Amino acid sequence: MALTDHNDVFIGSTGDGWTFVVLNRSIRNAGHILTGAGFTARKRQDRTLCLLPPETAEDAHERADAAAYGLMTHTHDLVDLAWTTRQNRTGAPPRPDVIFRFVDGVVTATATPDTAGTVLVQHGFTSAGAPGQYELPPRCGKREVLGAVVSAEAHLYTHGLSVRVDLGIATVQNIPPARTRPGAAPESPSASQAKRRSR
Repeated sequence: MALTDHNDVFIGSTGDGWTFVVLNRSIRNAGHILTGAGFTARKRQDRTLCLLPPETAEDAHERADAAAYGLMTHTHDLVDLAWTTRQNRTGAPPRPDVIFRFVDGVVTATATPDTAGTVLVQHGFTSAGAPGQYELPPRCGKREVLGAVVSAEAHLYTHGLSVRVDLGIATVQNIPPARTRPGAAPESPSASQAKRRSR
């Protein structure tokens, strides 16, 4: 099962700046909520993706928040790891204090300040040998991994530290196809009124 398949709603970003929402179950009014927030629906490999293009960077935060809060009226099983919704609005984003990377089932973190390393260790990361390099133990399941990254990201923000999450999804075409499970395909948000925000 892909990283994007573990929650009712997964919000993420591609490497080239698209913000995407994956619906893993049918959610009432999801289509209306997402299109109302400015997302457009696109069908790809039996999966309906709701997308914001890179040109919406200035207001992606507001659009994603509006969509997430609307969806949370129907489910709390929502994960938001979109770096595009956390950009610095005064111009190009500065280098983040912490960068999480998902690569071939391994999650690493590069942390600049010492405070960040302390927070990462509190959430299950261990030193990867080099200064400022951390990783989650490979025995962690995908739900555990998501929980650790979401919790660490929220904790880092309380310290005023900036974070970027690289999901290892370069473009919209690289978003994993829908899992093959009867009844798992969500309603198309564009076709009808289509249904946990963790940070």
